[in-house]
Amino acid sequence: MKKIIATALIAGALVSSAAFADPQVAKANKCFACHSLDKKIIGPSFRDMANKYAGQAGAEAKIADRIRRGSVGVWGTVPMQPMPEVSDADLKILAKWILAQ
Repeated sequence: MKKIIATALIAGALVSSAAFADPQVAKANKCFACHSLDKKIIGPSFRDMANKYAGQAGAEAKIADRIRRGSVGVWGTVPMQPMPEVSDADLKILAKWILAQ
């Protein structure tokens, strides 16, 4: 039984870390329509976001909230449109992935 639990925990960790290292969730949610890894398009680059929020308490929740509800004035006058269709699981993955850039 201990071996099964340990195997399940390791497998879960591998899947989770792969999700954070991989931009597939960002691609699936069309984030790359307005953002890129290292250049401003319509919105800031993912790396600029990671740098802005690095070390801030609550950064993951703040990013997830801004994806879900949208925002304006954080990066200029162009608003971030709300993305209510993004699942809670994807919001968490996206926020962690952005912070890892």
